[in-house]
Amino acid sequence: MRPILTALFCLATATAAPAQDVEVELVLLADASGSIDPDEIAFQRSGYADAITDPRVVEAITLTAYGRIAVTYVEWASAGTEDVVVPWTIVDGPDTAAAFADALSGPPRRAFGRNSIGSALMFGTRLIEENDFEGWRKVIDFSGDSANNWNGPSIAEGRQAALDAGIVINGLPILCLTCSGRPQSGDLEEIYRQRIIGGPGSFVVTADGSQSFADAVRRKLILEIGGTRPGPRRTAAR
Repeated sequence: MRPILTALFCLATATAAPAQDVEVELVLLADASGSIDPDEIAFQRSGYADAITDPRVVEAITLTAYGRIAVTYVEWASAGTEDVVVPWTIVDGPDTAAAFADALSGPPRRAFGRNSIGSALMFGTRLIEENDFEGWRKVIDFSGDSANNWNGPSIAEGRQAALDAGIVINGLPILCLTCSGRPQSGDLEEIYRQRIIGGPGSFVVTADGSQSFADAVRRKLILEIGGTRPGPRRTAAR
């Protein structure tokens, strides 16, 4: 029996692939809660597709130390309904960026219910901790149109789990997708700064209308890929 077990162990260790080095492991956590209708789901996916294929984003990727990133797109809503729309993918140039963008348009919506930001952050943390990549930086890109947490773990618990794992959380508060200008109630940007983002160099970039959404996503991706920060008005670090 011992020779058989030894042979099996040697086979397993010989065939196990080492973790692939990348510049950044990036989880795109997009809001799919009850406040986001099907048209807005499609709009968000289209915005991320346009952003990741933008020549400026592709150039930022190719200019990194490894010339590639690992990225996955996840829609979040109620606790336990988080859905991986596009699984972990290596993006290292225009072709792989286009393939990632194409994959965004296919899967149906599978995340529903009221917000659970804490659960979403924990889900993103597990995706990073359990993947087959080793990034210099590990980032959760969190977007949403509110800061409510109706079920599941608290925001503080989800945030702390990510920070304990060495993950930086950046925020994309969506102030309005279907109107012009900023809503009058609350300060979602400040709430994101105080309660959601965290880690060295963490920041907030705001989308305050449908015209600015794709541009905000593009700027945010360039900053995250390059490991830089926006100007003081849109930046907060903790």
